[in-house]
Amino acid sequence: MVMTKPATRPGNPRFSSGPCAKPPVWNLEALRDAPLGRSHRASVGKAKLAEAIDLTRDILGIPADYRIGIVPASDTGAFEMAMWSLLGERPAEMVAWESFGAGWVTDVVKQLKIEATVHTAEYGEIVDMAALNYDNDVCFTWNGTTSGVRVANGDVIPGDRAGLTLCDATSAAFAQDLPWDKLDVTTFSWQKVMGGEAAHGILVLSPRAVERLESYTPAWPLPKIFRLTKGGKLIEGIFRGETINTPSMLAVEDYLVSLKWGRSIGGLDALIHRADANARAIWNFCAANDWIDNLAVDPATRSNTSVCLKFTDDRIKDGAAFAKAVAKRLEAENVALDIGAYRDAPAGLRIWCGATVETSDIEAMLPWLAWAFETEIEAQ
Repeated sequence: MVMTKPATRPGNPRFSSGPCAKPPVWNLEALRDAPLGRSHRASVGKAKLAEAIDLTRDILGIPADYRIGIVPASDTGAFEMAMWSLLGERPAEMVAWESFGAGWVTDVVKQLKIEATVHTAEYGEIVDMAALNYDNDVCFTWNGTTSGVRVANGDVIPGDRAGLTLCDATSAAFAQDLPWDKLDVTTFSWQKVMGGEAAHGILVLSPRAVERLESYTPAWPLPKIFRLTKGGKLIEGIFRGETINTPSMLAVEDYLVSLKWGRSIGGLDALIHRADANARAIWNFCAANDWIDNLAVDPATRSNTSVCLKFTDDRIKDGAAFAKAVAKRLEAENVALDIGAYRDAPAGLRIWCGATVETSDIEAMLPWLAWAFETEIEAQ
């Protein structure tokens, strides 16, 4: 017998993994101070960009001697910029346990053709980070957005490493505690944990990364949009808000709104707490229902932002079709939007639990998930 539809609906059904839900206090009126129709090089534009950098540093606790730049093309552009500008001086250790990490492997091995050792793990599992050679440059994702698997901590990364660590942290920044002393290059985007608009990325460089930029010139030509040095010296203006190309000042204002909200609720600790509470609600739901489980095998490496789930009921005849039907049914009821698994990932669901999501909305959505599951089982 099919369950009765739940009575309570989420106040906000947006659980997309990017662009992600806006902060709960967000409204269009909050963007009224955006300097639209003004040059980003005017004093007001420079001030807004510099404020975005300063607030990012403040909330994330990024060391004062690390550079923070706003760059084009979201996290993808930031990480591509880092690889093309910094790699090649020594061999690379390429690490992948989900689709975006696999994309970075392709760039290094097939496009840049750098000598590399490739370490991979299946979806739901993670590479042994202690087994890497940190005398080489190491490229990895901190949180696998499409697998729901994250690095538990940075303890195994040696402080005296000879190589650089390049970390794609786009679904980890603002929701997980990143060990800055273990990360030489860190990238992320605005549209993830803080719910900002897309198209812009953040590039964070340690002093060691800056030293590499100023002492090493890649063998390949660099397009203008990737160039971080001029005459062998870092272009410092990029890290003061003098962006390489024209940014959207509307998107900058939107990011500032999110940053100020994050600071107002208690900063990084509060943001992490919100993401943890969201993820915990789903983990508890999985523990109470034997037909669904976390894709991440080890609880210590389960993501608190991109929570990926798999259906485990033996009655399911076609896993991919079933998962799509459940996601479609929940979307039709307007209780959970955009929660299908990533196209390259195993069949299942992916529910975003970043800090802009309210735990009460997760808790209201989960009975609907149970209803959709039972309804689709009956419909097979």
